Amino acid sequence: MSDRIIYSTESGDLRGKGKNGRKPRHALKNDGIVRVQKESKGRGGKTVSVVYGLPLTGTELSNLAAKLKRGCGTGGSVKDCAIIIQGDKVDFIIQFLQGEGFAVKRSGGN
Repeated sequence: MSDRIIYSTESGDLRGKGKNGRKPRHALKNDGIVRVQKESKGRGGKTVSVVYGLPLTGTELSNLAAKLKRGCGTGGSVKDCAIIIQGDKVDFIIQFLQGEGFAVKRSGGN
């Protein structure tokens, strides 16, 4: 029998989920295209713009996030290999990333 935990009283059913008991939010296609979408679920009604699929790691990702925050004039963070920018800044982010040489698509239907 496996030692893998499949149920937790805190998180519920853990089958098919990541390490922390939740499905990964960035489970998008890995096709080399950066996706930008607007989200508000799970954020107390606050709207944020999220950038998924960047082929960067660590310091490079943090530096790009800092440039985006300065350009948008808002706050943000890097979490789970995604850049989160406060507010609905999707159009600006798409233009900025295209200027940096990334292939970018709007995602999420909004």
